[in-house]
Amino acid sequence: MAAEAWAFHILVALEVGEQAGYAQYRAAMSPVLERYGGGFSYDFEVGKLLKAPIDAKLNRVFVISFPSAEASRRFFADPAYLAVRQQHFEPAVRVTQKVAEWEA
Repeated sequence: MAAEAWAFHILVALEVGEQAGYAQYRAAMSPVLERYGGGFSYDFEVGKLLKAPIDAKLNRVFVISFPSAEASRRFFADPAYLAVRQQHFEPAVRVTQKVAEWEA
């Protein structure tokens, strides 16, 4: 889906502890994400964290975007996504922090 069709965005920060496992997660979840019209509009590996409201070594920040808030809810509840999350994300990521969400 074209970026101009994305109307709902979530800013997320992670502490990824196992990079290879996280890469497997991203590869496995991408087809599910695409089915819901979603994608990553920004994606950063963080070299130095200056400030955060939680005690974590946040090292990955991204914006995941969808055509609507409803598409986001359906994606995160999809059994295929939940299986990928359990298999790859949960062992690889130590901390997840949803920073913000907004409609544009």
